[in-house]
Amino acid sequence: MITTHEDLTPFNTFGIKVHAASFARFSSVSELRTLLHGNAFKDLLILGGGSNVLFTKDVDALVLRNEIQGFEVQWEDNSFAYVKVGSGMVWHEFVLQCLELNLGGVENLSLIPGSVGASPMQNIGAYGVEIKDVFHSLEAYHIATGDIHTFDLDQCEFGYRESVFKRKLKGKYVIVAVTFRLSKHPKINSSYGAIDAELKKMGITQPSIQEISKAVIAIRSSKLPDPKVLGNAGSFFKNPVVDLEVMKKIKVTEPDVPNYPAEAGKCKLAAGWLIEKAGWKGFTEKTYGVHTLQALVLVNYGGSTGHEVYELSSRIIADVEMKFGVTLEREVNIL
Repeated sequence: MITTHEDLTPFNTFGIKVHAASFARFSSVSELRTLLHGNAFKDLLILGGGSNVLFTKDVDALVLRNEIQGFEVQWEDNSFAYVKVGSGMVWHEFVLQCLELNLGGVENLSLIPGSVGASPMQNIGAYGVEIKDVFHSLEAYHIATGDIHTFDLDQCEFGYRESVFKRKLKGKYVIVAVTFRLSKHPKINSSYGAIDAELKKMGITQPSIQEISKAVIAIRSSKLPDPKVLGNAGSFFKNPVVDLEVMKKIKVTEPDVPNYPAEAGKCKLAAGWLIEKAGWKGFTEKTYGVHTLQALVLVNYGGSTGHEVYELSSRIIADVEMKFGVTLEREVNIL
């Protein structure tokens, strides 16, 4: 059923109050097909968990909430299990099901908000792991024809928080299922970030993937606000990749600048560190600001508009560029 002038506050983790011209939910491909080909619409917006979007105005479009579920081991061999998952499934619930089956590869991605379908769109990543590391294929509904097309790893053109669905195929497909290649003999990846330190605090020296997940959850919970309590979209900015010369220039005055290897002649800097050093951590204005524990996170304390949050992000970008010569890029989709 399609409703009109729907309040989208419950459907975005920032908790921004805007309205959709038209709104409906779908939990299967057949329902999606009926909605798209049985009704005329000007524009279309697919919403999953609403965890990577900032609404700055009402949405003059048909907004469809993806609620396709499903978790099935399609096939397996001695080393891997190939698990097909409905795109509307909550990402962390998918991770927990993998852990129950002792299937490794996504434990470092525990507690990331959002849906499974959004994960390949922006190649989500955390603590040394990205979707491309465990991705096998996906099925997507072609809006123009109603056909289901399958995309493999190469066809998705994954980059840093990028995929073909954010660029040349943006708005042309609806991802309906994702198949992951998960390890039956998991290799532990604990060296990135504070995982080793958290495991030591927990008294664990030979962690399982379940314990890696617990450590990641503890770290994320200590730094990142729960969207159910405080409106936010997680990390608002991408970690910038810069020329080594830029990093060396910063290092003259900031010798402790965190930096990580990237492609030849470049390195990745920590956006949160740059924002904090620029003095924005904990900044508050009216009903919005920068989180007190993590400078990467912009927050809605209640009642702020998306335009206000967007303007704050613009001020931060300009200030970081002025102080460090580094241009930050928003990770969150601005609508």
